[in-house]
Amino acid sequence: MKNLKRIASLLLAVVLCIGLSAPAMAAVEDTGFSDVSADAWYAGAVQYCVENEWMSGTSATTFEPDSAMSRAMLATVLYREAGSPAVTGSAGFTDVPDGSWYTEPVAWAVQNGVVGGYGDGLFGPDDPVTREQIAAILWRAAGSPDAEAGQDYADENLIAAYAAPAVDWARANGIMSGKENNRFDPQGNATRAEVATILMNGAQEETVEPAPAPDPEPVPAEETEVLVAYFSATGNTENIAEHLQAILDADLYEIVPQEPYTSADLDYTDSDSRSQAEGRDPDARPAISGSMENMEDYEVIFLGYPIWNGQTPRIISTFLESYDFSGKTIVPFCTSGSSGIGSSARNVEGLTSGAIWLDGQRFSGSASRDAVAQWVNGLGLELDQAA
Repeated sequence: MKNLKRIASLLLAVVLCIGLSAPAMAAVEDTGFSDVSADAWYAGAVQYCVENEWMSGTSATTFEPDSAMSRAMLATVLYREAGSPAVTGSAGFTDVPDGSWYTEPVAWAVQNGVVGGYGDGLFGPDDPVTREQIAAILWRAAGSPDAEAGQDYADENLIAAYAAPAVDWARANGIMSGKENNRFDPQGNATRAEVATILMNGAQEETVEPAPAPDPEPVPAEETEVLVAYFSATGNTENIAEHLQAILDADLYEIVPQEPYTSADLDYTDSDSRSQAEGRDPDARPAISGSMENMEDYEVIFLGYPIWNGQTPRIISTFLESYDFSGKTIVPFCTSGSSGIGSSARNVEGLTSGAIWLDGQRFSGSASRDAVAQWVNGLGLELDQAA
């Protein structure tokens, strides 16, 4: 697989201005907050995020732009940006009580691998988000790529071991810069104003897309037989698969585990949960209920899955080893709260001798049909599309 086509997303954008100079914002007549003046550099961003219901004030009249962004706040704004999808199961932390304003956002963030807990059943909802934590979130979102260490920061010894490769990667790619005197300041905090600014910049960057390519001409002779095969544990991947089925008038096949995954099985915070244990075992092959009787009929297969710990669930390996894909074109797609498709597809290519793999794409579970169609149009495949 080639490198990711793009790493920009609203989640990734959260870090882009930390340690950089503040960008200028469009003029705002009245922010509605007594502590956000109309000429503040972040005024437009605050207004934008409030209007989109990603962030809200800390009271009816205050925003507290200089306050640190807490872990609960970050989980909440990312959850709202993702469209506040339905959440099954609990957060599973003793310090995240049922019924609080951040219960569902934290559960969503943890289940989708966006933010993890501290261990011992703790999430730390009121703790500020540090620079090294944000670097680690961004790094996981890009698929945990390798990066050369490069020059050490003066405070390198203060960077936690779990975040060290993420910091190296962020610096090598120009995503996070250091501070004065070559310091990274790993325990430094991001403010609510900074996060609002970057959420807005990320959203505007995502909406400035090149015009979609025209619909491909129908194949004049034989139609290409297309299958959309997918595994979906919580319904997010199913949503994208159904968009593809409608766009391509394709056949749809759900990869159903013989033993369904429960909420406990999907608990990202429990290292002994079924999904976590399978992920650590390269030989794990969860059984599939049923099979495709006519796989040989399909020339192009769109293969969908959720990202678990940066990789494909092991049931995808079961599926790929169950059929002969020689001469077929496989187009992977995945869903996640933040993680990119990364190396997930590349790591299972070897299970399909003779298949042609195209670059894949990551979607949020709430991605629109138009967004999926635009991706399909850019693949260069001669496929009929539904009207």
